[in-house]
Amino acid sequence: MSKSLQLGEVSRDRRMLILAICSLSLLIVGIDNTIVNVALPAIAKDLHIKVSGLQWIVDAYTLVLASLLLASGSIADRVGRRKIFQTGLLLFSLGSLACSVAPNLGMLIVFRMLQAVGGSMLNPVALSIITNTFTDPKERAQAIGVWGAVMGISLALGPVVGGVLVSSIGWRSIFWINIPIGVAGMILAGLFIPESRAQHPRRVDPIGQVLVFVLLLSLTYGIIEGPGSGWSSPKILAVFAVSIACLVSLILFESRQYEPLIDLRYFTSAPFAGATIMAAGAFASLGGFLFINTLYLQEDRGLSALHAGLDTLPMALMTVICAPLAGWIVGNFGTPRYPLVIGGVALAVASLWLHQLSVNTSFFHLFVGYSIFGVGFGLVNAPITNTAVSGMPRAQAGVAGGIAATSRQVGQSLGVAVVGALLSSALVVGHQTHIGQASHSSWWILFGFGVVIFALGFASTSSWAKQTTNRTVALLEAPDV
Repeated sequence: MSKSLQLGEVSRDRRMLILAICSLSLLIVGIDNTIVNVALPAIAKDLHIKVSGLQWIVDAYTLVLASLLLASGSIADRVGRRKIFQTGLLLFSLGSLACSVAPNLGMLIVFRMLQAVGGSMLNPVALSIITNTFTDPKERAQAIGVWGAVMGISLALGPVVGGVLVSSIGWRSIFWINIPIGVAGMILAGLFIPESRAQHPRRVDPIGQVLVFVLLLSLTYGIIEGPGSGWSSPKILAVFAVSIACLVSLILFESRQYEPLIDLRYFTSAPFAGATIMAAGAFASLGGFLFINTLYLQEDRGLSALHAGLDTLPMALMTVICAPLAGWIVGNFGTPRYPLVIGGVALAVASLWLHQLSVNTSFFHLFVGYSIFGVGFGLVNAPITNTAVSGMPRAQAGVAGGIAATSRQVGQSLGVAVVGALLSSALVVGHQTHIGQASHSSWWILFGFGVVIFALGFASTSSWAKQTTNRTVALLEAPDV
């Protein structure tokens, strides 16, 4: 009997404890995300950073994270999920400590990358542990709903805790909160999470790994630096050419590998492919939303970090409420269609509601928009995760979870890059003086993401889509795989 099966046979109380421990990883990653966004204006003033520098503080983390998630999932399936999970907590804690003493922008970016190396070993591996622990489909959907709710809790805690710390102690203190949570997670994981491995783990794919990293780095660099260097400048054209070359090379190389880093056969499953795109769109919306509103509330409205954090609470609280509700709906109705479709509509409506921000926009108008956005994100996040891993072989849960998590980070990274580029262009080229006015075109991009999620919510949950999943699973479980 495999260890994955043993993990799934633990008592219900033990399963709940394992879920709680794994959720700690999502908690610290989520808190770190929103805390950093709240602190961006303070960091900019202290280290004299422009908008593009702020983008790199966010995207240096998400780029490295996205690049390593797939490899981390595969390594965890081979070496041991608990071992990699604990290693990730250690590196994330050390990276957080280093960020708190960074003397300049360059070192802060380097230490954020160290954080990301640890972070890459957390969420996909924790999701793999949860998937192998909760083997009943209904119970798994509900567990993933709790998993999604933790994201909402972290969003709620991040702005408030970050605002308190930035206003009272300074921006460096925002990284300290990760350390005790990380240490506690390491100890609890060692005590209560059984070690598990895949029966047939995939090999490490260094060439594919390098291609993924260079692809994401060059694409993000071009988007972030394009407004300042000029979209038609030789440097920007060259990095975009590199990203296209890496994408083509990755597809050709991975399609010829026996055990690729990214198994392209996964994407023959319409639900899995749809979930990947929806995850990227949802987190691109989240990344853009947080980036715009953090700067808008503090720069245009003159709010303190604490006040700005409190003002974003409606979004976070609605995420907390709607995430477990989405998990309950999926578990009881057996389909993610309803929360996905409603969530996509809510994200689109919220973006449309906020697309005319100005310094005179009422706070009531903001709170309504923030609340609708929170409903959309809360409803979408958990069903996307469930759709991505449901029906896939549990022995490859690390790989499937890694792809799902990668799409989230890629989406968030590109969301910040695109929104930041549009803001920079409007502020420099368009001669705008306020973040709110400069953000108008960005909200239309976020509106488009909501529409895509709405459409894919229907398509990826159809009877035809379920048939493609059955064919994909048969293909993945064939004897020659």
